[in-house]
Formats: sequence, structure tokens, C-alpha cells
Amino acid sequence: MLHEISGDILLTRAQAIAHGVAPNDHFDNGLALALRERWPAMARDFRHYAHQTHPKPGEVWVWGGTGGTRIFNLLTQDGEQGQGSKPGRATIANVNHCLAKLKHELKSSGVTSLALPKLATGVGHLEWPDVHKLIVQHLADLPIPVYLYTTYHKDQQAVEPGL
Repeated sequence: MLHEISGDILLTRAQAIAHGVAPNDHFDNGLALALRERWPAMARDFRHYAHQTHPKPGEVWVWGGTGGTRIFNLLTQDGEQGQGSKPGRATIANVNHCLAKLKHELKSSGVTSLALPKLATGVGHLEWPDVHKLIVQHLADLPIPVYLYTTYHKDQQAVEPGL
């Protein structure tokens, strides 16, 4: 059940949010920054996870917060290795792998609803029609509501059908 909506994803009533990051992400741009400001422990936990496991693009790291919130960090971007390196661009292959893994995680995790932005089209520099096609391919047939925030309106709560 895929619903394309407009609003501020930070005001979602969905149980989980998914967004794109790089393996060496500092959570200092876009939605990642907003999520870091709201849940600073998530960014600290991600740094610890990345330092310990050296994740690769195409993987998914799930963070659980207070109140049952879950954040699916999709490693859609390449990451340069080294101190102070910047996240690289996203790739369609990475997005495809992440969405396949996200679908698997959603089916097995008990998550009841998901919100996601126009994945990998901001900092990741991908074209929306290419990413949209993959989102539909992987997530449209899920039995839970998936809210795809296609237009951002700061501080405006979206109408999320079914919630």
C-alpha cells in the first residue's frame, strides 16, 4: 500500500522512517541532519556501528528509539574511506539492494507503517523517476502503509491514509 503524500516527514505518524546515508555519513545534511537533531543517539550509534563493522553500500542498519520508533538507515551512497572523508553519490544498484533488504526487514520486523522521502535524490544526486520505479517495484505490494513523501512542506503534517 504505497501512498504518495506531501508534508514534513519528521511529523509522520508512521512507526518507522527510512532514509539514505553513506557508510561514513556524518548526518550533517538534509533529512539525516534533521534526524540527528531529533535523535542524537542514533548518529552516535551509527558511528559506533560503522567503526566496528565497516558497512558497505547496499546494506541496511536499523536503529530503535524510545517509544517504538525505528529508523532504517539505507546505505544508498558510496563512502570514501579515511578521516574526514565526505559521503559519495548514491547509485541505482545501491538503492536497489537497500530496498530489497528493507522489504525483507519490514516483513520480518513487525513494523506496521513506514515513511520515506524521495530517497537518494538530494545529497545522493539520483534522478527521481529512476528511484521511484525501484520504490514501487520493491515496496508497493507490502501489506503495510508506506508513505512516500514526494513534496516537502516544513512543519506541515501530511494526511497519512490508514493512520
